[in-house]
Amino acid sequence: MAHMTIAGRRVHIPPFPHHKYNVFQSRKFFFARSALDHLVLGRGIAMREMVRGVLHRCFIPRALLIDPTSACNLHCTGCWAADYGRGDELSFEDLDSILVQAERLGILCCHMSGGEPLVRKDDVLRLAAKHRHMVFGLYTNGTLVDAAFADEMARLENISLFLSIEGWREETDFRRGAGTYDKVIAAMDLLRERDIGFAFSACYHAKNWDVVSSDAFLDFLREKGAWFGWLFQYVPVGEGADLSLVCSPEQRAEVKRRVDAYAKRHDFVLVDFWNNGHLVFGCAAAGTGFVHINAHGDVEPCAFCHYSDSNIHEKTLVEALRSPFFRRFRAAQPFDRNPLMGCPLVDHPEALAAVVRETGARSTHVGAPESPEQLGAKTQPIHDAWRPVAERIEAAEPAGRRRHFATMLRLLRWKKWWTDSKS
Repeated sequence: MAHMTIAGRRVHIPPFPHHKYNVFQSRKFFFARSALDHLVLGRGIAMREMVRGVLHRCFIPRALLIDPTSACNLHCTGCWAADYGRGDELSFEDLDSILVQAERLGILCCHMSGGEPLVRKDDVLRLAAKHRHMVFGLYTNGTLVDAAFADEMARLENISLFLSIEGWREETDFRRGAGTYDKVIAAMDLLRERDIGFAFSACYHAKNWDVVSSDAFLDFLREKGAWFGWLFQYVPVGEGADLSLVCSPEQRAEVKRRVDAYAKRHDFVLVDFWNNGHLVFGCAAAGTGFVHINAHGDVEPCAFCHYSDSNIHEKTLVEALRSPFFRRFRAAQPFDRNPLMGCPLVDHPEALAAVVRETGARSTHVGAPESPEQLGAKTQPIHDAWRPVAERIEAAEPAGRRRHFATMLRLLRWKKWWTDSKS
């Protein structure tokens, strides 16, 4: 019988696809200490993925990330999603078809973002009710969560929320608009009252990094009922992105130090998307770990990488995973031997540009398309400043963690040989 300790309380974990089990499994993944831990995770999910990869001749991602809509009820400063066509959305039939295909491939985890996925809350509930063997995680601004929706979540049990929050009221409302903070906190209260294990999602930047990574703020979120936390570094994707919000190398390094220490001290699943490359073996995009489908149907490596050569209206999911762009992207992974510099967007834009150029992929950033060369003009200086700091941090990492990372990279190369190279 599985249990987790949440805010000092020992909690029973129901079996998959209960949303609490999804957090439990994520904890085991991110806190794994050896390759064996990964191979036995979730009743051997890694081995099943490899077998399916051989059968389908491509990497099978563990999770899908889908944007059911590009519409949003907020207008956050610096949000690249606002550049997308506000009228784009995937119909219920589209979403249902994607999930049916995913289940046939053995993908049983679907995350949704946007836009704001709860603009489509009725369809989300219908999908969760129909696909009872899947678990759903919604990245939401939290302002559309009400008692009726929370009641349905409690009834279905296979939906969890990642509530966006960027600090206290001042920091959250700075980018998201006045009153947003209070609505997010109210949503947390609704979920906690129904014993729903939710997570928080925080974008940190030059103006809020100190608050977001502070013990006081993280303690507060755990007290409000958060079971899990994602932190995302602000990345200047899209034409006209605000470069003043980019963290300095020293700020980013301090966030990493604080997050790592807090997660270990409190046995709390707290993952910094860019700073925890050791935990996900560098870049996990393009099907290696997950794949993103935007509201227009474009199949992208990840939610931040807006390039594609496939659309779900024209290809099946497995055909998109086998596409030249995805295969070439995976062949380029890992983009760096240092897992703190594994993202092609901010660390190796020249490698991303080569992959896009060689495969004829196009920009999917509809409202403000930018070539990888244009993106690189913004992010290359960020990388140049970060590299010496990242190398110093990597050199100080425990030898066991570095050996684990190297072992997993060897396993991934072997898996790649058995899947992509066999076609």
